[in-house]
Amino acid sequence: MFIRRPGRFLPLLLSLAAAAPVWGQKQAATAEAPAKPQAAGGDDEWVRSLTDEDGSVTALQTAIGRYEGTPPGAAGPVRVDLVGAIHVGDRAYYRDLNKRFEGYDAVLFELVAPEGTVVPKGGRVGSDNPLGAMQNGMKGLLDLEHQLEIVDYTRPNFVHADMSPEQLFSTMEARDEGFLKLYFRMMGQGIAEQTKTASKGESAEFDLMKAMFSKDRPRRMKMALAGQLTQLDGLLTSFGGEKGTTLIHERNRTALDVLDREVAAGKKSFAVFYGAGHLTDMDKHLRERFGLRQTGKQWVTAWDLAE
Repeated sequence: MFIRRPGRFLPLLLSLAAAAPVWGQKQAATAEAPAKPQAAGGDDEWVRSLTDEDGSVTALQTAIGRYEGTPPGAAGPVRVDLVGAIHVGDRAYYRDLNKRFEGYDAVLFELVAPEGTVVPKGGRVGSDNPLGAMQNGMKGLLDLEHQLEIVDYTRPNFVHADMSPEQLFSTMEARDEGFLKLYFRMMGQGIAEQTKTASKGESAEFDLMKAMFSKDRPRRMKMALAGQLTQLDGLLTSFGGEKGTTLIHERNRTALDVLDREVAAGKKSFAVFYGAGHLTDMDKHLRERFGLRQTGKQWVTAWDLAE
């Protein structure tokens, strides 16, 4: 989707696709084992939109990639599923994930929060930080649910695998990062992407403007945003790697250190439940650090946009 003025929409899209759920002061079917993923899409594709014969968007989907192998020092083979998250989505999407999560020895989840934080079941997401306020605003505007309110984090197999706010900000300071710098870096990448796709003559702003005045506004706005979210997944790739950022690379390192610890404890099946924008970098490290290979991928619908 053509991004004409990246500065206007990128903070919104980051809050939906990549930025972590952040703990605020007010926050917060029959069980079955995860189905064997079927190969679909490229190894580095984690968000996609589906369209009908007329080109209308019918769904926004996230991927679950399965990785198998025996990590160095492990007692035996393990299975790791990278579960791409969109932080505001359909209630049915999060309920489906709840069922899947019951089938793992450990579910490693992202949440920038102090160690030991307990997310209450069915709790409310606070708006006492800018990101939480933005995500709450989009939840209402798009008629969606927030993952912290629907996903059951109280289960005994859920393991916190993210930085605390203090760790996040101190690491950003040590790397001479700041949110304004990251914003302009993202904006620059958006402009580069705009240059590549300008020949298509598409306009995200026009699509969103039409959606705002539609009788079916929430669904039309989601249709307009879905294509941009699939492009943002690609833009975030450069935020990973050793020269990446705290928001992607350092938090991923934290999550995978927790995975290493849980593997050493003898667990065999894992879900790593992180924003889809993190997973290209995680894919690389699962292959290189843990010696795993991707054996399958399946897709789940986060936004059902069919009439």
